[in-house]
Amino acid sequence: VQLQASGGGLVQVGGSLRLSCKAYGNVITLNDMGWYRQAPGQERESVAGVKSGGTPNYADSVKGRFTISRDNGKNMIYLQMNRLQPEDAAVYYCWAETVNDWGDIDNEYWGKGTLVTVSS
Repeated sequence: VQLQASGGGLVQVGGSLRLSCKAYGNVITLNDMGWYRQAPGQERESVAGVKSGGTPNYADSVKGRFTISRDNGKNMIYLQMNRLQPEDAAVYYCWAETVNDWGDIDNEYWGKGTLVTVSS
C-alpha cells in the first residue's frame, strides 16, 4: 500500500485547510486510517483516526475543530482543519494499517508528510 497526502500549505490563524490522502496498491486490505503530525523538536502524535466503517476518533487538542472523513470507494481520507492555531503547525502524515485474510493487523504504512504552516 502506498499513501499520497496533499493539501498542506500556509494559512493564517483561524483559517482552514483540508488535507487529502489517497491509498494505492492492495487497498482491499485497508483497515484503520488516520493522520499524525510532527512539529519541530516534538514527537509524532496522533491527530485523528477513522475505522473502515467510518467511526472517527480525535486527539483532545483538535476535537471540535478538525473533522476526519473517509471515502472507501475512492480509497481516500480527508482531514478538514478549521480554526487553525499556531500549535497546529506541523508536518502531517497519513497513516494506514492493513489486515490479513484472518482479519489480523499485519502492516502499517505512512505517506510522505505534508507541511501545514500557521501564521499569526
